[in-house]
Amino acid sequence: MPLAVDLAAVLLFVLVGRRSHDEGEALLGLLTTLWPFALGALAGHGLLLALRRRAGAPTSGFVVWPATVVVGMLLRVASDQGVQTSFVVVATVVLGVLLLGWRSAAHVVRGRRRDR
Repeated sequence: MPLAVDLAAVLLFVLVGRRSHDEGEALLGLLTTLWPFALGALAGHGLLLALRRRAGAPTSGFVVWPATVVVGMLLRVASDQGVQTSFVVVATVVLGVLLLGWRSAAHVVRGRRRDR
């Protein structure tokens, strides 16, 4: 489940970004932008497995988030996609909000359920 939510967060990041730059929602363009960050999220989850940490724990986002950004940017460079400084900053901030945010919200909801 956490992997699916992370991939949905990455997809949301890509959809909003492409839309805000009037790049459209053509499937090929969407997939071209998506795959580096999706593989980055997968790498983060692989690292969580290696570290034996729960993927849905609030602190797990501090592993998945940098992995998503770093691997995503490296793969964009390797595939001749743009990595302008402003894009790196925006991607880092937005992915951080999304990947840390859902974990924090889930943690709060779990805490409230326990308190009942």
